[in-house]
Amino acid sequence: MTNTVSVSHARKSYGDFTAVHDLSLEVRPGSIFGLLGPNGAGKSSTIRMIVNITMPDSGEIKLFGETVTPSNAAKIQERVGYLPEDRGLYKKMKIGEQLLFFAELKGLARAEAAKRIDAWLERVSMTEWKNKRWEELSKGMQQKIQFVSTILHDPELVILDEPFSGLDPINANLLKEIVHELKRKQKTIIFSTHLMEQAEELCDEIALINRGRKVLSGPLREVKRSFGWRAIAIDGENLNGQLKEHPLVQEVTALRDHVEVTLQNGADPQALLKDLVNAEVRLTRFELVAPSLNEIFIESVKRANQQNSAAI
Repeated sequence: MTNTVSVSHARKSYGDFTAVHDLSLEVRPGSIFGLLGPNGAGKSSTIRMIVNITMPDSGEIKLFGETVTPSNAAKIQERVGYLPEDRGLYKKMKIGEQLLFFAELKGLARAEAAKRIDAWLERVSMTEWKNKRWEELSKGMQQKIQFVSTILHDPELVILDEPFSGLDPINANLLKEIVHELKRKQKTIIFSTHLMEQAEELCDEIALINRGRKVLSGPLREVKRSFGWRAIAIDGENLNGQLKEHPLVQEVTALRDHVEVTLQNGADPQALLKDLVNAEVRLTRFELVAPSLNEIFIESVKRANQQNSAAI
């Protein structure tokens, strides 16, 4: 199966600053791919190369199996929807007119575009704002309209750069629902973010970049599994004293409905379970807890920065 996006050894510099170093990525059709990293990691620079706003200094980028060149870029980009990090449409132009303009730029017939505009405005609860100017909308409303303009032409590949910035929880959830709907329609979605909670909620696969270099990548489940089990969620009766003084336990954190236990390095969870059972503790929960993506993110970036410092 041909990957929707293939980035091979891409490099991009601006003057003396190298934003992207020898970066390779593969994005499968129908997946939600998270391009993750701290601010300034090179996420937006990578996306701009993918959508042909800038060309890589070296390396190759393929979309839908085709190498993007000046001669085919426009045709390929008709199959792509792109929401940039830097927002903004025409301030004095009415919303309906702007959406129609962008839909026609992407090749939609006027009648079909008008029908889709009405449907999408209703979907995002913006019908009554159709004849308002861009400058009359709140930041969250503007964000929803620009999101609609990104997907109005029904692209096969949707690229969203920090898509939830400026949205309240209700509208952020609405956009997440639409992203899941797009996935069910076999669309491929790439979204970049520095907020790991969003990525963990949405992504099938991720790539973490730092200072323009890929730190890790792969299916989200496999990435989390590779970092091992870091804690155990435990609930039950007669736990007091059994955990804090146990030689296998490094730390005990009381949460709302259970305690979370961090084991000493190399400790076997099964040994702790056996000891608790032998101590006649009545357990209602004993569950291995994988590290959160945020924990993986922090550890990976810290490790990468240490390696970079050592190499200097």
